[in-house]
Amino acid sequence: MKLRELAQRLGGELENAAENAEITGVAGIEEASAGQVTFVANPKYAAAARSTRASAVIVGTDFPTVDRPMLRHGNPYLAFARAIEMFHRKPERRPGVHKTAVIDPSAKIGKAAFIGPYVVIDEDVEIGDNCTLLAHAVIYPGARIGKNFFAHAHAVVRENCVLGDNVILQNGAVVGSDGFGFAKDEKGEWHKILQSGPAVLENDVEVQANACIDRASVGETRVGRGSKVDNLVQVGHGSKVGERTLLCAQVGLAGSTHVGNDVILAGQVGVAGHCSIGNGVIATAQTGIPNDVADGKVVSGYPAIENRQWLRAVAVFSRLPELARSLRASRKVPGREGAAIE
Repeated sequence: MKLRELAQRLGGELENAAENAEITGVAGIEEASAGQVTFVANPKYAAAARSTRASAVIVGTDFPTVDRPMLRHGNPYLAFARAIEMFHRKPERRPGVHKTAVIDPSAKIGKAAFIGPYVVIDEDVEIGDNCTLLAHAVIYPGARIGKNFFAHAHAVVRENCVLGDNVILQNGAVVGSDGFGFAKDEKGEWHKILQSGPAVLENDVEVQANACIDRASVGETRVGRGSKVDNLVQVGHGSKVGERTLLCAQVGLAGSTHVGNDVILAGQVGVAGHCSIGNGVIATAQTGIPNDVADGKVVSGYPAIENRQWLRAVAVFSRLPELARSLRASRKVPGREGAAIE
């Protein structure tokens, strides 16, 4: 398409650009060539914007002016995401059921379904219109799933779990696996606690590869509307995750954790059981959260403290050997001038 058409469809404004330039695809800032559009948001990468060979660079409205074709947009990251969608062709799958799929006669599946090889759909399952289940996806008995469901290969939905509309499960995602619950008996052996409650995913939730949303012992585990669960995340039994929340790679929520709306837990954040994380909280990578966190806080470190305080502490930490030497040198033994206390 022409660059001017792309700008119109994305809702941006062109600057220093040939509006009739033909755009054939998207690429990274360093790999892009003529005919492609690329993206940069951080002003510190202005040099990369100057040197790119792309026909246009999507930038923010406050990005510095450079002598290159630019498409300014109020949300450049989202604009680039939509540009990718325009040029990337998704695989086309015609509705139908593969001959190796196993579907219980009691299952109810909506219109325009694509059921791939070796899919298993057990008894009393309900799935809405326009579902896609790729090879080896498994749906246990009694599951209830909305429309536009997309399960990649080896995704699993366990018994009686409830999924809303537009839910995506990436490869190996498991919804409703048993929560980790055991009690010692009179012999000192671990007795498994039955995990009877379902996992519930509301509309527009995506669970990425090899993440696990555990079912509850009683009650339910719930992930709110529009939330996204990254690879290798663990959501413990009975936890509640609010709307539009991001759980990034290797986040772990212990059982009965409550996470609010619009929260971002960066990679490898761990949250102790029964903690409450308020709305709008951000926890930076590898933060350990043993206690409740109030709305709007940005926390880091272990145990989690306010981010600015943590940054000051980290800056001091690298200087501790030097500070220790200075402290020892400043503490002289009385009557023995020049002899430092060790």
